[in-house]
Amino acid sequence: IDEIEALSSIYGEDWCVVDEDEKIYCIKINDCLDQPKWTLCLQVILPPGYPTAEPPIYQLNAPWLRGQDYTELANSLEEIYVQNLGESIIYLWVEKIREVLIEKAQSSEPESDIKKTSEEVDEGDGDDFLFEYQPIQEDPIKMLNYITSESQEVDEELPPIHHGNPITDRRSTFQAHLAPVVTPRQVKRVLEKLYENKKIASATHNIYAYRIYCEDKQTFLQDCEDDRETAAGGRLLHLMQILNVQNVLIVVSRWYGGILLGPDRFKHINNCARNV
Repeated sequence: IDEIEALSSIYGEDWCVVDEDEKIYCIKINDCLDQPKWTLCLQVILPPGYPTAEPPIYQLNAPWLRGQDYTELANSLEEIYVQNLGESIIYLWVEKIREVLIEKAQSSEPESDIKKTSEEVDEGDGDDFLFEYQPIQEDPIKMLNYITSESQEVDEELPPIHHGNPITDRRSTFQAHLAPVVTPRQVKRVLEKLYENKKIASATHNIYAYRIYCEDKQTFLQDCEDDRETAAGGRLLHLMQILNVQNVLIVVSRWYGGILLGPDRFKHINNCARNV
């Protein structure tokens, strides 16, 4: 608890509580320049045995972090853990990552196609914390129409849709809906079916994310939609990655009750999704 309070104080707006109960946190790290060229998000889960008996579970997120770069950075973090067994190490990890980013910024110019590592922060809402995931488009079904347009196969059977228990806070209500999916066409069908429900269609936001495992390529087909709730889709997809959810579409509907919830709204979105 002391470490978490210290980190929150040190990193301020760059420190994000994804889920307090599950001890899931994210730190946005950059190279300290006036106009940062390199940015990375460190996601950590602190297990019950941390720090004395268990290491943090972590994930490194950045569009440019691939192959050798990822391996070298991961090895550095593992080395710090081994050298400091039983001690709190998140601060050491963050500063090591920052050191790597500064070296990278000093040694080379980032290429034009990977300069932008995240969306701009919405100045009107200080709670928003942004991951690398981009919303697909304003129209939630438009991109899926494009993805599936080349295939002329007959529409697949509509998967079963499960509705979670709603959460209400200060007159805002959140409810998650889940369906097993194995193709983008099924994602599109489920979304269309949900939007046929007038109550769901009238929600202030319908945030969704899906992850489909492609066995032949051993990769994930995944995407998310904020539906005007900046960064909510990215958080939802990130939660699915942490929990290793596969072949699932999750939609969280939020009906706004007139009272601003601040960062609590993200907690409710993720809790709805986890429960369902």
